Amino acid sequence: MSVPAPVPHLRRSLRRFDIMAMGVAAVVSFDVIGQIAAGGGQAITWIAVLAVSFLLPYALLFAETGAAFPQEGGPYVWVDVAFGRLPAALTTMFYWVTNPVWLGGSLAFLAARAWNGFVFPLGSGTTADYVFKLVFIWAAILTAVVSLRRGKWITTAGAAAKVLALAFFTATAVAYGIRHGFRGLTEAHFTPTAAGFLALVPVLLFAYVGFEAPNAAGDEMLDAQHDVPVAIGVSGAIAAACYLLPVAAILSAAPPGQVTGVGGFMDAAELVFGIYGSWRGPLLTGAAVLFAVALLTQGSAWMIVADRMQAMAAADGGFFTRALGAFHPRLGTPVRMNLLSGVTATAFMVAAMHLAHGDASDVFGVVLAVAITTLLLSYLTVIPALLALRLWHGEVPRPYRVPFGTPGFTVAALVVYAWILLGSWVALFPGTLEAAVGIPYAFRAVWGVSRSTFETFTLGTVGLLLAVAGAGYVTQRMRAQPGDDQRQSGPAG
Repeated sequence: MSVPAPVPHLRRSLRRFDIMAMGVAAVVSFDVIGQIAAGGGQAITWIAVLAVSFLLPYALLFAETGAAFPQEGGPYVWVDVAFGRLPAALTTMFYWVTNPVWLGGSLAFLAARAWNGFVFPLGSGTTADYVFKLVFIWAAILTAVVSLRRGKWITTAGAAAKVLALAFFTATAVAYGIRHGFRGLTEAHFTPTAAGFLALVPVLLFAYVGFEAPNAAGDEMLDAQHDVPVAIGVSGAIAAACYLLPVAAILSAAPPGQVTGVGGFMDAAELVFGIYGSWRGPLLTGAAVLFAVALLTQGSAWMIVADRMQAMAAADGGFFTRALGAFHPRLGTPVRMNLLSGVTATAFMVAAMHLAHGDASDVFGVVLAVAITTLLLSYLTVIPALLALRLWHGEVPRPYRVPFGTPGFTVAALVVYAWILLGSWVALFPGTLEAAVGIPYAFRAVWGVSRSTFETFTLGTVGLLLAVAGAGYVTQRMRAQPGDDQRQSGPAG
């Protein structure tokens, strides 16, 4: 077994708490809380169901693999060792590009909407709107450029701000309900339905994946083999609570049918903060600023890890030129890949601004669907790679093991893969499963755009990514010289 050569200039600075905080900063997504709450009372039911049937086996798989294979690059290395460089390069492309798409799409749009509504008027499609989104994107990129031993404190602060904001909002919603009654919950319908399930499954899977992301900085962890399993377990439990409680709080306060994906959290905050009287305005402004900062650090946390993955792919000869995989000798960060992410995020932001004419919620929904699609598609290769590593490289030391050994690992992998396969299909072709089982589905009413526009944007993005990833691999193969492959042999642990 061979793995990519170690990266020079890296310093080990990530402790167990840092790994956990990075996981929380990356995975707990403000932008999907409103989207989940828009599913109504049954959203709470499905959050709990997927926490047990998906998040738990998912966390077990990545806890074992992340501890056994702690190299820089994380999922890129796992797929490379299991299936080879080309599948690894294609997988990493989808995993990586999700984040500039997400940063320049839903995160920037959501932050701008909160800023426009509660801090300073920006308008829609104005110069101020563009400037805000550009500053937002490049501030997130800058935090990924700085050295990890400093940048980790930015993501840690973002994780803390996120958890505190959600806790404060939840407590306020409870106080609001005690004073005015929990009308939203009494009128909500918690009974699960097939239509509600198919609408929620992609966004819930998107909300729960990503705890393996800190493994992309595996060579910068002090004790990855012992810290990764604990960090994944703790951050997974925090994430489940950070989705379940705020969604329940939003539904308890907001009138049924009035929760939207783009405005859910801040709209509900505007309502429940009324209990603070004259302090309502300043508190909403502060909450909006905190909201935007938390979104920014969420984007930067993903940039830190995903750019390292793509840089490892480039350094290993899988993406255009090895120069893109260079890590800065002083900062220890893949600066060129960081800058490429910034350019990609900017381009996608401009494209999204022209997708729908004047309706921010439509833009938000479609752009989020693209991010969900690209990320879930990457796991269609990553999950089989985990199982292959378990079956073919059992000699690698595994400080943590999934209960019941290889049979337990296999069952967990099959369950997770089935969920990912379902979520990928629904995200890429919404409404098709509903039609197959006779459930009415008004596409334009749901998405605000025609199916042709939606599929052009989503399938076009997938096709473009495959073309770029394939071109990057072929280009590097054609330019390769004898001795270019620098890899090391031996156990990954």
